Amino acid sequence: MSFGQSNVPMPTNEPVKEYRPGSPERNAVIQAIADFRAQETDIPMYIGGQEVRTNRTIRVAPPHDHKHTLGYFHEGDAEHVHQAIEAALTAKEAWANLSWEQRSSIFLKAAELIAGPYRARINAATMLGQSKNAYQAEIDSACELIDFLRFNVHYAEGIYRQQPNSSAGVWNRLEYRPLEGFVFALTPFNFTAIAGNLPTSAALMGNTVVWKPAYTQVLSAKVIMEVLEEAGLPAGVINLIYVDGPVAGEIIFSHPDFAGIHFTGSTAVFQQIWKTIGENISKYKSYPRIVGETGGKDFVLVHESAHVDEVATGLVRGAFEYQGQKCSAASRAYIPSSLWPAVEAKIKSFLGEMKMGGTEDFGNFINAVIDERSFRKITAYIEEAKQNAQVSVVAGGTYDDSIGYFIEPTVLRVDDPNYRTMCEEIFGPVLSIYVYEPADFDEIVKLVDRTSSYALTGSIFAKDKYVVERVAQALQNAAGNFYINDKPTGAVVGQQPFGGARASGTNDKAGSALNLFRWVSARTIKETYVSPRHFGYPFLES
Repeated sequence: MSFGQSNVPMPTNEPVKEYRPGSPERNAVIQAIADFRAQETDIPMYIGGQEVRTNRTIRVAPPHDHKHTLGYFHEGDAEHVHQAIEAALTAKEAWANLSWEQRSSIFLKAAELIAGPYRARINAATMLGQSKNAYQAEIDSACELIDFLRFNVHYAEGIYRQQPNSSAGVWNRLEYRPLEGFVFALTPFNFTAIAGNLPTSAALMGNTVVWKPAYTQVLSAKVIMEVLEEAGLPAGVINLIYVDGPVAGEIIFSHPDFAGIHFTGSTAVFQQIWKTIGENISKYKSYPRIVGETGGKDFVLVHESAHVDEVATGLVRGAFEYQGQKCSAASRAYIPSSLWPAVEAKIKSFLGEMKMGGTEDFGNFINAVIDERSFRKITAYIEEAKQNAQVSVVAGGTYDDSIGYFIEPTVLRVDDPNYRTMCEEIFGPVLSIYVYEPADFDEIVKLVDRTSSYALTGSIFAKDKYVVERVAQALQNAAGNFYINDKPTGAVVGQQPFGGARASGTNDKAGSALNLFRWVSARTIKETYVSPRHFGYPFLES
């Protein structure tokens, strides 16, 4: 690798467009939505640079308008998994040997395409396919994905520049090789940016990838592949398949060339994957890299010195943006009794202003949850809470799936801080609140730490700096991303590297160099200019 003066541009975060009435970006995304709705989209798999179609198609519909057909995707089977692996292995040598500058230029071009001609299309696909309003789609499928692509190149360059010292007569160097084999990217529905980042971050470092997205994200996944192909990604570097999880897993996790997994999804699935890899460990050429971000039961701890309006805003945004379907969503809160009446009134006021409906109506803050299965799971929690004498419904609690999978933002006040909605990940628009006495604050801090097995995000609202410092220390293991006087969501690439520990994952910090280090295997090379010609050392002299 050659390094002179770098000419890779220093990345800056992509500006967020506002989508005000009459703005160019609003008009563009309205047209892109109309285009998607006007015709059914055919969604093939992409294997070895070829579009692959099958005789089994599955319907795609907007979660907020489930009677409308957006298109159909072609579901594959075991044979397509084998084909994708073979395509990745075939492409491996040429891609790994391509200079890092040439690999980087592809992903930088992809970022430019999303920032420009594809911006409305990828946002519209996310709005329709995943029921995100215009702002939530903009900060995800446009801005965050652009940031991942640009900042990853910047971090990769920094990694390649890290070289060891050399003593006189010796040249030491590190060669950052891609992993030996192929990488499996398993991506979720809730962030188009995550779906784009998990395969491309591994590919940037010279790996070839088999990518399986969530079935509820295939429309925007197709747009990502359109962008990568236009950007010049060679055939076989990233192979996109739609195959049932257990079918894909049985083949991938028993393959000798399986080199690693880049995962975002549920804790149960991740733990099963880890177990399967362990059981198959003797089959692999190398020990696979396991990188995963799973779930969270993210907390907001409020001190009596906090500002009421800031608390209420942080809770409403943190809990209900994108219907609470963020791994980082605020889902449990601890509020002192001295502030609760004012916070409750403000929350109710905010929720009273919110509108719920489809994403095409830009006046709607709340949209639909992702599918019927999620709808049933979330509403079961709500119904159980309604029947519990120790739980009161502060706001919301209603739902309707006749047109779309709509659940009203729901706030529960619980008398028992260990009630299940305070402990279990719900992944929906449900916020549980425990009201405590201010004198018990220190005990509440301990309660926050021990309540959940997760440790993804959390926040403290307090104006007392001594309190902030004390809580930050006490909860240092309770959240991989910790926020002070802010909601626990909205990590920005290059500013807040994202990831948690405990049951929330491996904490390899997407959006930082830490993540990219996981996709290389370093080789140390020592070159001696004048080699010794006798075994003896001076101490042997008499």
